[in-house]
Amino acid sequence: MTARQHLLSRAHHVSSALLGSRLKCARQPCFNTVQRRLRSTDSQLGSLLKVSPEVADALATNKPVVALESTIYTHGALGDDLYLEDIVRRNGAVPAVCGILAGVPTVGLSTEEVARMVHEGAKKASRRDLAYLVGKGLTGTKIHGGTTISGTMVLSRLAGIRVFGTGGLGGVHKGGENSMDISADLTELGRTRVAVVSSGCKGFLDIPRTLEFLETQGVLVSTFADGQQGNIDFPAFWARESGIKSPSVVQNEAEAAAMIYSQEQLNIETGLLLANPIPEEHAISRQDMEHAISVAVGEADEKGFSGAENTPYILRRIRELTEGRSVPANKYLVQANVARAAKVAVELSKLMDGGSRSSQAAAFTIQSPGIRKVKVEIKPEPSKVTQQQQSNTADILVAGSVALDLSCDYAGGVDAQGNKAVSPLTHVSNPSHITQSVGGVGHNVALAAHKVSEDGRVRLCSLVGDDIAGATILANLESSGLDTTCIRKLGREYPSTRTAQYVAVNDADKNLVMAMADMAIFSNHSFPTYWNSAVAATKPKWLVVDGNWAEPDIQTWIEAGRKHGARVAFEPVSAAKSERLFAAPKQGGQFPLRLFPNASVDLASPNQYELSAMHSAATRNEYFTHSWFEVIDTFGMHGSRDKFVRLTSAEITDMGLPQQNIQLLPYIPTIITKLGAKGALVTMLLKPGDPLLKDSHHAPYILARNYNDHPHVGGVYMRLFPPVETVKDVVSVNGVGDTFLGVLVAGLAMGGRVENLVDVAQRAACLSLRSPESVSMELAGLKGELKLAVERE
Repeated sequence: MTARQHLLSRAHHVSSALLGSRLKCARQPCFNTVQRRLRSTDSQLGSLLKVSPEVADALATNKPVVALESTIYTHGALGDDLYLEDIVRRNGAVPAVCGILAGVPTVGLSTEEVARMVHEGAKKASRRDLAYLVGKGLTGTKIHGGTTISGTMVLSRLAGIRVFGTGGLGGVHKGGENSMDISADLTELGRTRVAVVSSGCKGFLDIPRTLEFLETQGVLVSTFADGQQGNIDFPAFWARESGIKSPSVVQNEAEAAAMIYSQEQLNIETGLLLANPIPEEHAISRQDMEHAISVAVGEADEKGFSGAENTPYILRRIRELTEGRSVPANKYLVQANVARAAKVAVELSKLMDGGSRSSQAAAFTIQSPGIRKVKVEIKPEPSKVTQQQQSNTADILVAGSVALDLSCDYAGGVDAQGNKAVSPLTHVSNPSHITQSVGGVGHNVALAAHKVSEDGRVRLCSLVGDDIAGATILANLESSGLDTTCIRKLGREYPSTRTAQYVAVNDADKNLVMAMADMAIFSNHSFPTYWNSAVAATKPKWLVVDGNWAEPDIQTWIEAGRKHGARVAFEPVSAAKSERLFAAPKQGGQFPLRLFPNASVDLASPNQYELSAMHSAATRNEYFTHSWFEVIDTFGMHGSRDKFVRLTSAEITDMGLPQQNIQLLPYIPTIITKLGAKGALVTMLLKPGDPLLKDSHHAPYILARNYNDHPHVGGVYMRLFPPVETVKDVVSVNGVGDTFLGVLVAGLAMGGRVENLVDVAQRAACLSLRSPESVSMELAGLKGELKLAVERE
């Protein structure tokens, strides 16, 4: 007999012993190589942007971050001693060098990675070049790209960075009204919301037309007064004055941060140009620069240097005409801009963190030709952030969906025979009562846990779109007191970013007739680095992951939880989505889930249909391996049907639920199967020395014991908890299972044991059954009962 035939024989033997004639551990043919490659490619496409762990952590925890371009290294002439990253750090922010590394768009390039790009050579990458370089990378051609201001703005916006420090902006070239030679930096500012701190635009450009173009693009241009009084000039790069008045003036970094904050809150998608004059001690006089520029530009025209050749020639001649003074001036202004950008980022971080927001109003001055100066004040709203939200850590982190729910209850009518109609008619409008609420499995679990937790240390990590539904959800979450610091809002630069919505159509008796769900935002967007950083920053005792995420993201969340010491609970959501936990093996045959005693998932709470689907997926994807048998064999279970019937019922046993639980235990050591009116079936894999193995009260529920002194397996506990009450006045079944899990995990995070918490969790579910909301507003009344259950030995 071959090894494969032997394994099949053992699988059939164990399956028959556990399931009788109903369930079989049949080994199905594995997915073919092409399908696996496609799946791998889908995952890759879902996470094209690479963000370094340091930058991702800073963004997840509202630390100040400053974007830096990479062309200053790959195509610049300022040397390798700029120390821009060090300057950012000295001023309290995290640097994020942006670029394309071997075809991968990267935010947070390391010093070694930048050096590699310089050594191996890099293309200059503006907005237009990003897709070309990344697309080449996906098909095997690995090209480096040093991002320009335009390219850096795109990557910054994708990563969620708000402030970018650089040298000088591109602009409209002299004669640009005829040549149309206009920098892509200007159009990028017109469509990408990033604040750029620069010393204006290059001094040899047409500054009046550059400002006119930016005005047409709707770009706010404001110049730091930097100690100057009266009307302030827009700077001319090497020179502090250009002879052209700045459209507006900002006095300090706090005012600049207030402008950025206002731009975001007003949902204005254009960028901001914060012009920072070169430090006076390093500036070149306006007269000297105007002479050098006039000569250099004239020679460039005479010699026919245009397009991409124009700027390098002019810069080279200016360096010669200023006897080399332009190069150190350029270096110093870049460093000054980056330092100021870091200070702005620090102030912006304070402004966005309600707990640290300054109580003083910020102000800036707008000046326009022929119009008196107008002083604008921004007075921050009183903080609504709780003390718990000011802390980065939380006891429970829920990674899952949040959605806007619409419930349409048919108002009734008369059918063709004159009888009272219960169900709505198709193809026509129907009278109904429509209610709106915030739901989503992740939201419901988090809210339930939050309501019964003494200190409210519960955080939800989810995605919303930049739309009305997203704004409604965020306002609702804030009013409920739920921590929203890990809710990521995706702007319009991302495709398919509609906030998740769920519409239920019910008949007159409030039974579901039809439902429509739009959850594409969760399956279409992947931010694995962000997920890891969220877990690292939160340091939760328990991480709850729901099945709305795509398979790779579920695995990323689970791995992040284990890496950072969290216990992991999985909420399947639906039969179809529950299968995502038992994904097909990765290339090389590695299974995404690990086995007991190092199981990837500690607890799952499926209903009977979700349990069956999970078991089918595990069977189909060949999870029942030799290593699995090594755990199963320790149970010493043969002829277990009578035990199953005794511990549950003949009906539940014939449904195959106890058998499925047992077979999944090596991967999920605690499974709580929600059975509705029949209660909840708890199945647990106990370690040696577990108190339940010695407690006479729990002896009837010990399904199996290990007598071979196995180092990790002590026995199996199975107990059917009957319903705590029969609810006849049901209002809505939405969110009932989520409430159960939320309260259970809240108790576990407080140090409770599963067997002591199930009844309280069931009582919470009953409250939600009677509530029009997905999570009952009365859950807080269970705090005392939950505390007693936690303290019970």
